[in-house]
Amino acid sequence: MSGHSKWSTIKRKKAAVDAKRGKVFTTLIKEITIAAKEAGGDADSNPRLRQAVSSARDANMPQDNIKRAIMKGTGELPGVTYEECTYEGFGPGGVAIFMEVLTDNKNRTVAEIRHLITKYGGNLGENGSVSWMFDKKGQIVISKVGQNEDNLFEDSINAGAEDFDSDEDSFIVKTDPIEMMSIRTALEGNGYSIDSAKVEMLPKNLHKIEKNQSEKAMVLLDAIEDHEDIKSVYTNLDFED
Repeated sequence: MSGHSKWSTIKRKKAAVDAKRGKVFTTLIKEITIAAKEAGGDADSNPRLRQAVSSARDANMPQDNIKRAIMKGTGELPGVTYEECTYEGFGPGGVAIFMEVLTDNKNRTVAEIRHLITKYGGNLGENGSVSWMFDKKGQIVISKVGQNEDNLFEDSINAGAEDFDSDEDSFIVKTDPIEMMSIRTALEGNGYSIDSAKVEMLPKNLHKIEKNQSEKAMVLLDAIEDHEDIKSVYTNLDFED
């Protein structure tokens, strides 16, 4: 594996389940609303909104939901005001945890996240305490079904990708975050169907801990991921036995 985290694979599979109960849609609506409020409702001139709308379509969100979220962000419809922030901390065995949050009440959210982490033997840290352990990269995911790896690799590099990786089900094209959407467009122009394209925090190195601590860490990560205000959670936990 080259710069890819097994946690990314686990999260993708979990997202399919979350989508059925609305967690993914709720998070995407918050992201679209914030993006539209930040730089307007035109996806062509608002790169962040374009990425959020693409992610919503990847998740099969109905177009009406996307439109309403944009209108709430631009003020054309009434809606809740969301803030974005990040939290950092350590889980069982000292594994690093980096969290991206979209919330309408930061005080409530930080109290709930701190409670969760403390409950499982970790602690919430200061900003910067673990972010240096991660690299921010774009990750474009393409199903292996019907794909020629050599051709996809060549097309990805020609489009400007930094690296190429795979897991059991998918190919992962790694990019500079700023270039991710243009590389996605180039790949789609070459006939590739994109499963997802997201900017993620990838661990520079993995941290191996004892099995019992690893199991506790997994329970904690799942609990954090299930929190309604969590957009994304990243870790440097080594999941290999």
